[in-house]
Amino acid sequence: MSTLLMHHPCFVNHVTPLGHPERPDRMRAIDRILEHERFQALERETAPFGTPEQAALAHPEQHVIDIEAIVPSEGLARIDGDTTVSPGSWEAAMRGLGAVCGAVDEVVTRKVKNAFCAIRPPGHHAEYAKAMGFCLFNNAAVAARWAQKQHGAQRVAIMDWDVHHGNGTQDIFYNDPSVMYCSTHQMPLYPGTGDPMETGVNHNIVNAPLRAGDAGGEFREAMEIAVLPAIERFAPDLIIISAGFDAHMRDPLGQINLVESDFAWATMRLMEMAERCSGGRLVSVLEGGYDLEGLARSVAAHVMTLMKA
Repeated sequence: MSTLLMHHPCFVNHVTPLGHPERPDRMRAIDRILEHERFQALERETAPFGTPEQAALAHPEQHVIDIEAIVPSEGLARIDGDTTVSPGSWEAAMRGLGAVCGAVDEVVTRKVKNAFCAIRPPGHHAEYAKAMGFCLFNNAAVAARWAQKQHGAQRVAIMDWDVHHGNGTQDIFYNDPSVMYCSTHQMPLYPGTGDPMETGVNHNIVNAPLRAGDAGGEFREAMEIAVLPAIERFAPDLIIISAGFDAHMRDPLGQINLVESDFAWATMRLMEMAERCSGGRLVSVLEGGYDLEGLARSVAAHVMTLMKA
């Protein structure tokens, strides 16, 4: 079985203000590197248009209505100081949801071994009823709920290695023992959540914060000591990665010094965990990563590792 790449040209049409780190060039950088001949074996699918009903798996119906309503017919509209929408944002957000749900379908039904969803805007800061931190809908949370609703998954684990804590994913699942959320992230840093004492219900929340200046050694230790044993005990039916690459040493928004080999290592360890717990079923969803070179190289290392399954 192969690795699936879920993508769509519309993701560059979600426009942000000049100088904003979450910009269309992120997707162009990923597109360029994944066109290399070493990725010829990727199974590639066009992300379908998702539905408001899929968004409502992780958000109130009113939140979905409000996001659609704020999308302008021209120019930009601001949701908060960090988060804006443009005329192309609704399609991008909906196809992001379509991508993650479609990837879950393909992986759970074993049409492919695993999948990477190259989508934007990102999602892990979107709380149950609040868009924030560049994020409109929580893509990983919707994917987890879709696996449960459509495919009967009893337990889903989400591992988030973005440099920022996924407050939104934690918010959505804090009192839901059927989903485990694990995170390595720089602390203190935006959004200020992610303390190890935030453990959810039945310890379904696992926060393993890093400090500014930490590098691969500290990251791997956090994975080995806190994250991987927790996932193994949880024994999920599906593993989802919130794959942010802003913990790369080149990234302007964090001070963690990971390199491509660290992301490749973490990918392989989670693939091994998926083999033990969930028949290899794994879906990866793009989150942050704002230095274009660091992002492209890290995505390449991540996807090359997925293709080794």
